Amino acid sequence: MGADRVHAYGAAAGLLGDLLLGDPRRGHPVAVFGRAAAGVERVLWHDHRGWGALHTAVCVGGAVALGAGAARAVRSSAAASVALTATATWAVVGGTSLVREARTIGRCLEAGDVEGARARLPHLCGRDPQALDADGIARAVVESVAENTSDAVVGALVWGAVGGVPGLLGFRAVNTLDAMVGHRSPRHRRYGWASARLDDLAGWPGARLTAVLAAVAGDDPRGAVRAWRADARKHPSPNAGPVEASFAGALGVRLGGTLSYGGRVEHRPVLNGPAGRPVAARDIERAARLSRRVGLLALGVTVAARLVAKGRTS
Repeated sequence: MGADRVHAYGAAAGLLGDLLLGDPRRGHPVAVFGRAAAGVERVLWHDHRGWGALHTAVCVGGAVALGAGAARAVRSSAAASVALTATATWAVVGGTSLVREARTIGRCLEAGDVEGARARLPHLCGRDPQALDADGIARAVVESVAENTSDAVVGALVWGAVGGVPGLLGFRAVNTLDAMVGHRSPRHRRYGWASARLDDLAGWPGARLTAVLAAVAGDDPRGAVRAWRADARKHPSPNAGPVEASFAGALGVRLGGTLSYGGRVEHRPVLNGPAGRPVAARDIERAARLSRRVGLLALGVTVAARLVAKGRTS
């Protein structure tokens, strides 16, 4: 069995595993990596970009090397190779947990339990929940669903198609490091610079594919494209901008605006402002369904792209 078919079967099985099982409650491989990365940080931390770059190289390089070693160990067996690809895909894709958390918050809001929604919001994103009313929580959830559809699903599938198991593990390592040290806290402003920039680079193709597929799978394809073209560049993140703008247009809502992280208030541009309406609790379920459709389409696109590329080189 060729490597392209191994990837196709393994990626499909891994995404199915995520749909059926979600993330494990204990011992998640990403959490294990996070603890290891935190240990590396304790050893290497200096308030300097160079030391941060070394931290990034050690952690990401280790993840890629682990994936390459595992793939090499099972390459003589097609069944074992498919199983390894499926396991790696399941480990790095987080679509089910994303949708589950979003829906939990949505049910709280629809039941009028704003305090319950505030209590659950930190499970999904880093916003300050006490600074948000019901509509603000709903907007935060939809924005998080959009951004994490790219980070937790589509980006992983893209790099899995490009680099196999090493690509899957490497992408999740980059994304996890960005969440850990890439934010601009005083401790990580310089130390996390390399991780943040590498995450921007690694997330670029997945973000654009996510934006395209949101337009294809959403309720308003023209609105999604229009919002993407008009507003994506206004967003401070080069990758969240296209994704959130496309989701906003596809759902017919306004995203962006004032938000608070860790006591720091940010005033972001409004996405899909002229055509969109304020986000409501009911839009969380719509965003969750759109995320699911985008993930399934991304699997088909990435597998097909790899098969086509293999056919051209053979």
